[in-house]
Amino acid sequence: MTDPNHSSAEIEALKHEAQRWVLRLTSGEATEADAVALNRWRLTSVAHRQAFAEANLLWTKLQPATAISARDGPAATTSSSQDSGRHPAHLGRRAFLGGAIAAAAAYTVVRPPFELWPSLAELSADYRTGIGQQRQIPLTGDIWLKLNTRTSVSALSSRGGTVDAERIELISGELAAATNNLSAKPLVVVAGEGQTTATHARFNVRHDGGTVCVTCLDGELEIKHPHRSSALRSGQQVAYNTQSMGDAVNVDTDAVSAWERGLLVFRNDPLARVIEEVNRYRSGKIVLMNEALGRRPVLATFRIDRMDEVVPRLQAVFGVKIQTFPGGIVVVI
Repeated sequence: MTDPNHSSAEIEALKHEAQRWVLRLTSGEATEADAVALNRWRLTSVAHRQAFAEANLLWTKLQPATAISARDGPAATTSSSQDSGRHPAHLGRRAFLGGAIAAAAAYTVVRPPFELWPSLAELSADYRTGIGQQRQIPLTGDIWLKLNTRTSVSALSSRGGTVDAERIELISGELAAATNNLSAKPLVVVAGEGQTTATHARFNVRHDGGTVCVTCLDGELEIKHPHRSSALRSGQQVAYNTQSMGDAVNVDTDAVSAWERGLLVFRNDPLARVIEEVNRYRSGKIVLMNEALGRRPVLATFRIDRMDEVVPRLQAVFGVKIQTFPGGIVVVI
């Protein structure tokens, strides 16, 4: 890492700070406040963001080795720890500062329990929104983005493809984008294994749980995936994952884009999907324990700024039993 605005000593100090942030997130005690503080630290300078990205990359490269260590650790280290009088757990945390990290702890960063805080990749993004937040970003005079709740986006090199374009990566979450034919460059949105290219269009992209869903709200889009390509027209939607991409289907674009108006619109959606969607906009987690109940259709419109009204409405409509726990955890029985 080089930066003309920072001395080598300052850069080295930033690297250690970034590693300490990773250790904090892997301590098992990380909170949403820690995520906010880390994002504030990252925004201090380009050097801060690069230091954290390098710490993240270091963990990624070491994941296979540390996974083996975590798998074999108890049996493999018993005699050595007894002989030396040291504790392997302490060695793991010290080792990361020299180039390694404990895999069991790191798992909580990649897959936080109940998704109660962002992952490392999300925290490394150039643009982020928290729970229930939305944010509009003008990329150029002719291209803008609107990020939905819990969304992470990174800027990519404008020459990462075969044509000169404004390129971004949707790491997770959902965004709306608009371009017009006056744009000097097309917009390319990379998400998962595919990418969406737009020159004159308005569209929605959602990246959630390994699945990417692209909806053309107006104009035309080009979708490229390792296994196939597809052209979308207004009112059409396509979904893909790492293995395949489905066929284009016609959808209710008003419901898809309702979040831009501050609404969640459900038209005979199963309750399980409704709860999954509501969870994106509130702190904590609603957990549905009744599979049969989860299949019941829901016809409703909720205001995003009134998510606290959802659970009482479910109780009134379905007569469900509710158990509440600290941290915003609600169990629907």
